[in-house]
Amino acid sequence: MRLRVNGLSFHVQVAGAGPSLLLLHGFTGSSENWQPTVEALGEGRRTIRVDLIGHGETESPKDRRRYAVDRAVRDLAAVLDVLEENEVDVLGYSLGGRVALQFAHHEPRRVRRLVLESASPGIDDPRERAERVAADEALADRIEREGLSAFVDYWERIPLFASQASLPAETRAHHRAQRLRGSTLGLANSLRGMGAGAQVSLRPQLAELSVPTLAVAGALDSRYCEIAEQMGALLPNARTAIIPGAGHTVHLEQPALFHQAVRDFLATLPSQIAKVAPQKEQRCQ
Repeated sequence: MRLRVNGLSFHVQVAGAGPSLLLLHGFTGSSENWQPTVEALGEGRRTIRVDLIGHGETESPKDRRRYAVDRAVRDLAAVLDVLEENEVDVLGYSLGGRVALQFAHHEPRRVRRLVLESASPGIDDPRERAERVAADEALADRIEREGLSAFVDYWERIPLFASQASLPAETRAHHRAQRLRGSTLGLANSLRGMGAGAQVSLRPQLAELSVPTLAVAGALDSRYCEIAEQMGALLPNARTAIIPGAGHTVHLEQPALFHQAVRDFLATLPSQIAKVAPQKEQRCQ
């Protein structure tokens, strides 16, 4: 369905009945990426998949200021208002995980549980943030200059996704086809407005965020694995799940283990969420 909120047309997919789960995809992704997760979670749950601004079938406005994370939070709140959803569980991957964390920070009463997959609270160091802003601006310029196909070629070869080389060719081809349906303008402006350097870091506020949280990362993704463990230690009501044999895109690389971790977490009463240290075989590599 298409929902127009805050002057922008969003593509939203809603299915099932029961407790609602809001699913937020990563950079270059779309709501399509979550189809296996919707199927794996089974019946008894209402899933809400939203194409973030600049992605999928949602609009890609020219004004880069429209892509700011705080505006994305307001957009999600407006979408939930239209759907008459007062409270939801939220699952976000990478970019979607950063947006999900911001949403939980600004709208804590609307979030029952929070699942953060390969996500970061932001960059604390001002110099590192400035360097990231410059790098994202350069990459955005490259997307606009060279086009979507050349960018996807580059993006699929970055070290962050090296562990996906062992995935079946059919899986990689399907994922690539989804990326190639993206918007050059949307992806470029997403980097400028929603990049990790553009957002204010929430790390100092993590100790105040009481929303029950599951921080998930792949053991092969050393950077985000470490971030997940740090967030799990800082958040007062959190678990950490380090998934063996997975890199950055855990739900794609180890779907069975990922979905089991999510199912177990969502089946736990919020009052019973406890910090659980990763098992020895699940440590970061």
